Amino acid sequence: MKYIIGNWKMNMSAGEIVEFTRRVKKYKIPRKRNVQFGFAVPYVYILGMAKIQDYVWIGAQNVSEHDNGAFTGEVSASMLGDVGLDFCIVGHSERRTLFNETDEQVNEKIKKLQQYDVMPLLCIGETEEQYEAGSTKEVLLKQITKALDGIDKTKDIIVAYEPVWAIGTGKTASIETIRETAGFIRAELRKIFGHNDTPILYGGSVNPSNSDAILHNAEVDGALIGGASLDADKFVQIASSLF
Repeated sequence: MKYIIGNWKMNMSAGEIVEFTRRVKKYKIPRKRNVQFGFAVPYVYILGMAKIQDYVWIGAQNVSEHDNGAFTGEVSASMLGDVGLDFCIVGHSERRTLFNETDEQVNEKIKKLQQYDVMPLLCIGETEEQYEAGSTKEVLLKQITKALDGIDKTKDIIVAYEPVWAIGTGKTASIETIRETAGFIRAELRKIFGHNDTPILYGGSVNPSNSDAILHNAEVDGALIGGASLDADKFVQIASSLF
C-alpha cells in the first residue's frame, strides 16, 4: 500500500476547498486498491470535507492530550472519533517548535487517539543542526521510543519522517539519505511492534519534480505533502507518480 497524505496546515477557505476538489476530480485519478489518499485539514472544515469526499481519508492536524474539560480552544480525541475521523497528525515539528510540545505529550496524544479508534500519524525528524552534527539516528530513536512508549501495539499507526530542515524550505533529503533513514526507522519499529507492517512516509518539500523518486524508494510507503498539497495540479502530478 502507498499513501499520499496532504497536510493543509492553516490554509484554505471553504471556497478554495470546493475548487480544489473540483479540479482534482476533473483529472479522474483512478481508484486503486493499493493507493490511499488523505488530507489533514483545519478543524472547521472536517465535516465539510467528509461530505464531498468518498474514498479519501480525512484527518486532523493535532489533538489534545486531555479527555475534556476547561481547555479552551482544544479538541479531544473523543470528539475526532465522534465525527468518524480517519487519522490525526501528532508530533509535527511545527507543533514541537512553535508550541513547545514534548515527546511525552505526543505519547499521551497517541494513546488518546488509539482509545477512540483514530489512527495516529506520528511525525519525527531532526533539525539541520542535528543533521549536520551526525545525530539524526540518535534524535529519531529518542522520538520513536518516547512517543510509542506503552501504546497499544495491536492498533495501526503511520510514521512520517520529516527532517525539520526540509519542511517548507525547498530543500529535500537525498534519495540515499531517505532510503537509509527510513530503513533505520523501519528496523526500530520492527523491534517495537514485532513486524514490518508499519507504513513509513517521507515529508519535506515533496513536489512533482522529486515525488517519483521518493515514492518509488523501496523503504518509503508514501509521502506527507505540505505546500504542494494546496495546489490541485501539483497534487495530481505527485499522485500520478503511482499510476
